[in-house]
Order: sequence, then structure tokens, then C-alpha cells
Amino acid sequence: MAKAKHIRKAARILLGANLIFAGVSHLTFARKDFRAQVPDWVPLDKDDTVVYSGIAEIALGSALGLTPDKYQEAVGKAAAAFFVGVFPGNISQYQNKRSAFGLDTDRKRLVRLFFQPVLVFWALKSTNNI
Repeated sequence: MAKAKHIRKAARILLGANLIFAGVSHLTFARKDFRAQVPDWVPLDKDDTVVYSGIAEIALGSALGLTPDKYQEAVGKAAAAFFVGVFPGNISQYQNKRSAFGLDTDRKRLVRLFFQPVLVFWALKSTNNI
């Protein structure tokens, strides 16, 4: 049982670190690429959407790493909901054939879509205290 808890903790910390990195990249060097994922129907300016989602990623990543055991499941659900919430951006990138992050073919953009459920599962599984 202790081994499983350590694996979950490592997975949670790794996911949190990746979210923090992604959030920082939203605000700095990958801003243009992230704008390519914002669907046209989002009522906010694309750059504002990228900034707000970057801040959310930094907050979620930090929470995944720092939240006490008692609240980890709630943070995991929030992270999973975030991954579901940004999924339309991945779909939009595919539908509109927008190249970003090296996703410069329809096939690459389509394959990317199948990784979002993995992130949802990762967020939920790594924060499940059972």
C-alpha cells in the first residue's frame, strides 16, 4: 500500500510540475502557439485567454504539489475539469488546421486529441487517496 501511495505522489508531483511549466510557457515563449488553440467562439481576446489559462495552470500545478492529503482529491477533480475545459481548444486546432507545437499535420493534430483523456485520468488517479 505504501508503494502505491509513493507512486501516486510522484505522479501527482510530475503532473503539477508539467502544469506549472505549461503555465509559464503560456505567459512567455509559447504564447503564440497557445493562441492557435483558442477557438474563435471564445468571447475573450485570444491573448487574454492564453494568459488566464496559463495562470490557472500555474495555480493548479502548485496546488497539486502543495495541497495537503485531505484536499488532494478535490484538486485532482479541478485539474481534470480544467483538462476537459481546454479540450475544445485541441479540437479547434484540429478542425481549423492550425499548426502549433509541432502539430503541423492533420494526423499529428488528431493523435494529440487522444492524449487529453490521459491527462484527465492522470489527474484523477494521482490524487485518489484510496
